[in-house]
Amino acid sequence: MDLNSFFEPASSAVVDYRSREFHPMLGDRIAAHVEGGSLPEWEEADLVLMGVGEDRGSADGPGCAVAPDYIRHYLYRLSPPHADMRIVDLGNLARGVEVKDTYYALTEALVALLDKGKTVVLLGGSQDLVFPIYKAYEALGRVINICSVDSDFNLEGGDTVQSNNYLQHIILQQPNYLFDYVALGYQSYFVGPEMVSLMEDLKFSTRRLGEVQASMGNTEPLVRYSDVMAVDVNAVRQGDAPANAYPSPHGLYGEQVCQLARFAGMSDKTSTFALFGMVPGLDRDGQTAHMLAHAIWYFVEGFYYRMDDFPHQSPQHYKRFTVELQDHKMSIAFYKSLKSDRWWMEVPCDDAERRARYGRHTLVPCNYSDYQQALGNAVPDLWWHYYNRINN
Repeated sequence: MDLNSFFEPASSAVVDYRSREFHPMLGDRIAAHVEGGSLPEWEEADLVLMGVGEDRGSADGPGCAVAPDYIRHYLYRLSPPHADMRIVDLGNLARGVEVKDTYYALTEALVALLDKGKTVVLLGGSQDLVFPIYKAYEALGRVINICSVDSDFNLEGGDTVQSNNYLQHIILQQPNYLFDYVALGYQSYFVGPEMVSLMEDLKFSTRRLGEVQASMGNTEPLVRYSDVMAVDVNAVRQGDAPANAYPSPHGLYGEQVCQLARFAGMSDKTSTFALFGMVPGLDRDGQTAHMLAHAIWYFVEGFYYRMDDFPHQSPQHYKRFTVELQDHKMSIAFYKSLKSDRWWMEVPCDDAERRARYGRHTLVPCNYSDYQQALGNAVPDLWWHYYNRINN
């Protein structure tokens, strides 16, 4: 597919830096579409960057449309995280006459890239863009998991897609291609108990800010299970990311966002990593843009350390353990990667139609602690959660 008509060049200012002879910069390793140049060949790339300067669907008002080039300004000046990288930057998606035109263009561009096996890093823009991202996977017939790092659930009402209600619009799509929605870092004083109950009724995975911060390790399997990770700046504490419309004194630390980004980068499943909600006019000394550039750096580093260790792909690279739970009269199969020491557990599905639809989701990432829990004759909570999703 010819993507030339979809993209405009990024500002040449993002590559207006001095390369250092003995200390190359990440920008030196990126084939970029900037002013005065042409769209780079992307077919042989591993990673594809794109900016989507669209904020007409922002419930908080405009301001984040110009964020992509601000993030690039800091990203290009970082050191390369890996020696051998094939990264292209397509520039910025052309803004449509109406917001629905931008949605259409984003979906079409992602379909072309994902269909060729590319992993995409998307610089927003407002978080309503998760909806056209979902539509791209729908067009490809892929049932997916979305991981949202956000202080809110984005389940407000409204007939028009916006950053605070896009999840509602995804849920209403029929047929539906959303298997699970993982909400990481939500803050109860922003969502209320009714909304938490609704997420539970929908059988979605949720982790409060305190739960995420208490154990980043327990969060990793949820990230590893996701096809899309969408990070909204409002999930980050004001001290680390002041550039959003409603900054909060509480939230994730910048280092924790980077750790989640690395988890996503290392996941064989994650194919879209997106950053949303940064309003450059509210930033202080480029602090937020710099932090988001670091998050991308960690995603790229994680990506180039992917080990292709998903069970059943290379049987010689994992061990299988079967745990008999006597009290429950059942068994659970666990898999440990010999390449990364990561764990998975198998969730059965007896219905042939559901098994055909959800087959790639029946191997659930987990931790060694889940295996230990099973050894103690208890069914891991994560197993029950996905058993109910697959079989009900």
